[in-house]
Amino acid sequence: MLAIDEAHWRSYRGIRLEMLADTPLAFGETLEHALALDDAEWRFRARRCALPGNAGWAAVGPDGRWLGTMSAFVHPVEGPFLVSVFVTPGARGREAGVADALLDAALDWVRAHADAGSLLLHVHEANARARAYYRRRGFVETGVRVPYTLDETTDEVEMRLALPAPR
Repeated sequence: MLAIDEAHWRSYRGIRLEMLADTPLAFGETLEHALALDDAEWRFRARRCALPGNAGWAAVGPDGRWLGTMSAFVHPVEGPFLVSVFVTPGARGREAGVADALLDAALDWVRAHADAGSLLLHVHEANARARAYYRRRGFVETGVRVPYTLDETTDEVEMRLALPAPR
């Protein structure tokens, strides 16, 4: 597992463009918007993953290709939030273990860096595959729905994972 920082900006850009092309309804940004960003913005986005209260991870294959990514940040009111979750199509599935390894890294970070009893995320209502994965890992729907930023006729569903209290 690789902790993302500014030095990884080119790979970060590459997987972000892949995720927007592969699953456009899962992220609050269009591929067209992302393609128009300059190198300074991509450097900032990668650097942001290493700022206090933020973290990002990449699962990297033996050939150096990024197989997936996941980020988390501590929201000042709501606490830890999981964002930018993506696994490239060839590395999906329980057998591959990429999503589980990324989420395990995120959970380790949340436990170490956030005094919180849960981890939140928002997932598009039509993203059945992601919702099923999160349910398998113990997330439950909270009943909160928020309009999806790119199409406010659809919603994102809030899910929460209760974290055990530290011993």
